[in-house]
Amino acid sequence: MNKKNVNKILEILSKTYPDAKCALNFKSPYELLISTILSAQCTDVRVNMVTEKLYEKYNTPETMITLTEEELSEKIRSCGFYKNKSKNILGATKAILENGGKVPDTMEELLKLPGVGRKTANVVLSNAFGVPAIAVDTHVFRVSNRLGIAKGDTPEQVEKGLMKNVPRDMWSDTHHYLIWHGRLICKSRKPDCEKCPLAPYCEYFSGGDTSA
Repeated sequence: MNKKNVNKILEILSKTYPDAKCALNFKSPYELLISTILSAQCTDVRVNMVTEKLYEKYNTPETMITLTEEELSEKIRSCGFYKNKSKNILGATKAILENGGKVPDTMEELLKLPGVGRKTANVVLSNAFGVPAIAVDTHVFRVSNRLGIAKGDTPEQVEKGLMKNVPRDMWSDTHHYLIWHGRLICKSRKPDCEKCPLAPYCEYFSGGDTSA
């Protein structure tokens, strides 16, 4: 896709979703890290319901580590995959405590934490530390490929494509724009193309390359 069309898509997205932001509720980098781990294969709405109660007592590494895996599993059960998430949360918490008690603010250090991949690391970097980043979740992956703004068979390939095609100072905003567009219009099973303001620039809608 040519730069002109990319810029037009970004312009439309910014006007369509001016208030787009992280849908997870958090008050600290640590809370965001835990919420993002919980959000894997789970809705943000469900995560917020679970963490509202969880964070009343267990919102710091020091308090979270007092829980056993079984105890934490019970508290996060409704988020799904609770046994694995409990193990990862406590593993990441232990690692944080062993390194000064603060959530790392670099990709390299975040990826060393149990249960933290590039998506989770990018969410934390962008929303907790203000570092330009593009986290590729299922919505970003789907919408980017359909539009043609960044294509790839893996989230990392799409991330690299977006980093190349989107201005760095718009990475974080674009991440949120694409998520909300995927939730509201460019849905997985039945995208609402007739109502989509990006249709004239979309490869999926046009059935081919729109960059010519």
